[in-house]
Amino acid sequence: MSLAHILVVDDEVSILTALQKALTLEGYSVDVAGGVKVAGERLARRSYDLVLLDVALPDGDGVSLLESIRASGNDVPAVMMSGHATVDAAVRATRLGAMDFLEKPISTDRLLLVIQNTLRLMQAEAETRELRKASGRFGELVGSSRAMDTLREQIARAARASASVLLLGERGTGKELVARAIHDGSPRARAALEKLNCAAVPPELIESELFGHEAGAFTGATRQRRGKFERASGGTLFLDEVGDMPLAMQAKLLRVLQEREIERVGGNEVLKVDVRVVAATNRDLVEACKTGSFRLDLYDRLNVVPLVVPPLRARREDIPELATHFLQLAVRANDRPGARITDAAIEALGAHSWPGNVRELRNIIERLVILSPDDTIDADDVRSCLGSAGEASACGLFRPGVPFRVLSEEAERVILQEALGHFGGQMAATARGLDLERSHFYKKCKALGLRGADKAEEAD
Repeated sequence: MSLAHILVVDDEVSILTALQKALTLEGYSVDVAGGVKVAGERLARRSYDLVLLDVALPDGDGVSLLESIRASGNDVPAVMMSGHATVDAAVRATRLGAMDFLEKPISTDRLLLVIQNTLRLMQAEAETRELRKASGRFGELVGSSRAMDTLREQIARAARASASVLLLGERGTGKELVARAIHDGSPRARAALEKLNCAAVPPELIESELFGHEAGAFTGATRQRRGKFERASGGTLFLDEVGDMPLAMQAKLLRVLQEREIERVGGNEVLKVDVRVVAATNRDLVEACKTGSFRLDLYDRLNVVPLVVPPLRARREDIPELATHFLQLAVRANDRPGARITDAAIEALGAHSWPGNVRELRNIIERLVILSPDDTIDADDVRSCLGSAGEASACGLFRPGVPFRVLSEEAERVILQEALGHFGGQMAATARGLDLERSHFYKKCKALGLRGADKAEEAD
């Protein structure tokens, strides 16, 4: 490990002197500051590997200083020190990502151990990020095409920044995976990645989902609940289908992005949040701004770093690799260890137009694994599944001697599974998308043995 640079912030000269001496003897490069102002100036001039931060300072408090450090996009690891810290201060510091909280008088051995462990953790996370980059793939972003190489380069550059990212692309292209890759490759990777599908949440509940609520804020709010912004503080919030967010909520989201603070529904406390927003949509937001269904000022705020996720038809050379990857997943999930796909079947997949993109390919592969009568998936199986006109068919569900009732249940199960996948597992949103009464949809899922149906029906 290279020489680590540490900033010690404390208002007691004797403590500063003692800590500087002890850390210097251990081989660290040490700067000191006696208050918030000087610490801020030092942090603005150079980067540090660690900050030791006292809570009580003559011109402010250490937790507020840590808050401003995070708000500026600086993710330097922090260890708090205090002789009389409150529980509230400890909670606030922890939410801001403080690595530890040491009580004064501080044991030198304990301090050195905390510093060593923190620096080792930071080094391990940095090495993990570098390995991801060196491997040429981020998470499940499978593909070796030029389009995917370009996207991964863009992801790597976007991940290092702190600005908002807007992911554009057709449905099923993998925008959520790109959001995960941006988070995992960023300095915020050790904090939370929270997700919200704006199209899957009823308009009357989306504010509570984002900002949380206090007990008694509305009917059914029996206890306080932290929202997505609060849970993602220090990390990343992924807003999927942001183009479907109601206009009234768009104004509130814009204010949070500008002010970096929220209020829970039914509450009066203003909470500071440090959240990087990655939004995604398959809608034309420029046109939506012209028609008035999306706020232009919010679009400008989200569209700082736009990334376009390519459709599958623009990277057909990735289909063999993707098909093999999805086959392995489907084999494990459905207990078909002997299933294999022929080269001719891969060629047949490559001839399809893939309007549903990567999600459609994954669903087709899983359907083939489940319904193929033997372990070998060939071109005829693929063509039967896709249909001669290039549209998805019943995938050879007809089998001589099998009753119509059984065949119908199999077809319904496939349709509902794909619909649930499209809506991120959200039962209510899937029912709306299929234009079914929720109670009927839940009962249908329960009858077909789909996971989550019992719980959803009880909640309804």
